[in-house]
Amino acid sequence: MIDIISTKETARLAAKLKKIRERGVAYDTGLMNQVAAIAADVRARGDAALVDYARQFDNYLLEIADIRVDERSLRTFATQADRAVVAALREAIKRVRAFHEHEQQESWLIEGPDGVSLGQRVTPIEKVGVYVPGGTASYPSSVVMNIVPAQVAGVDRIVVVTPPKALSANPAIAAALIELEVTEVYAVGGGQAVAALAYGTRTVPRVDKITGPGNRYVTAAKKLVYGIVGIDSLAGPSEVVVIADETARAGFVASDLLAQAEHSEDASSVLVTTSDHLAQSVFGELETQVRRLPRSEIVAQSLQDFGAIIIVKDMEEGCDLVNELAPEHLEIMAANEEAIAAKVRNAGAIFFGQFTPEAVGDYLAGPNHVLPTGGAARFSSALSVRDFVKRTNTVKFSETELARTAEMIATLARSEGLEAHARSALIRVEEHQA
Repeated sequence: MIDIISTKETARLAAKLKKIRERGVAYDTGLMNQVAAIAADVRARGDAALVDYARQFDNYLLEIADIRVDERSLRTFATQADRAVVAALREAIKRVRAFHEHEQQESWLIEGPDGVSLGQRVTPIEKVGVYVPGGTASYPSSVVMNIVPAQVAGVDRIVVVTPPKALSANPAIAAALIELEVTEVYAVGGGQAVAALAYGTRTVPRVDKITGPGNRYVTAAKKLVYGIVGIDSLAGPSEVVVIADETARAGFVASDLLAQAEHSEDASSVLVTTSDHLAQSVFGELETQVRRLPRSEIVAQSLQDFGAIIIVKDMEEGCDLVNELAPEHLEIMAANEEAIAAKVRNAGAIFFGQFTPEAVGDYLAGPNHVLPTGGAARFSSALSVRDFVKRTNTVKFSETELARTAEMIATLARSEGLEAHARSALIRVEEHQA
């Protein structure tokens, strides 16, 4: 079901790591061309194109008048959600909001000598679109994680798009939106929804940034419109690495690997351990526990294709492997967990100890669960308030300071062949001297 590999098996390990790294990262030409055609059609025909694609892709007869979900319908869907789920959502919203409030940034200004002031103004993005998928990937927790930091940042207008059947199929999505007091919702999904947010239609407003997960068509569309609008990331399949020693409980480790594998067949679950005994015990636990899961076929395929139990000689080698994988989620179940974490440079989020499964981060802990995937933790971070603000630099020179520095400015401008740049500084000094 899952490969057990020692780092001594260099060729076998290299092949497995390559397979894990390369899953889901390619956007083939055919896909991009198809999405580009959809986006161009939405840009040209607007709402009419959205209606046609709802019929084609969602098997849903959508009327233009029904593209926007009226608030009464949204609230009706919300009342159908399980009360226990709504209570849990309220607690999650409270905790996530409390965490993100610590991320708020303030504008600043430095007053220098000779009348120079330099600073940065921090202002929220005005309009943000949040994509909420339908089907098996329709998670109310993702609604919370995408909307709360935008609200904390002070975004004026939050617009939600979701496939036409999503709210009726999963009323918890509607409940999350009502709890968050977000009621501008449009019944549009897929790449056409991303295009509508990027270009605007008569009904769907153009936004400044798009966040939220989606299938390969949604991800390809976000890639296509980036630059016209901002995006959060190009999210790939989910992943977890557990680094553990002989002190870890095999049942806990196995349950966390399975939790990640049930996301999809291309999810990746990896155990990195210094213990041969733990490796064998976890293997046995996986075989036992998987039989109890309703998504056992998806889990088994994920573990077979993109799962691994990797035996390392020591934690130093284990941390090197973690940094190479740069996982979305990293769990540490070992003695000296802080010392191990100190050696980890690349991870989207780190979960410490036997009683912190990655699931607590998915739902209730507070830190955002929208994390870099596919090795992107080497250069990017979790979704945060910072993703929903703009930082505008401010510069003010006095006449005295410009006179002192104009020749240096002109020298640098001329070194780049830009005489007009040089003159724009010198003219002010020459005019004053005259």
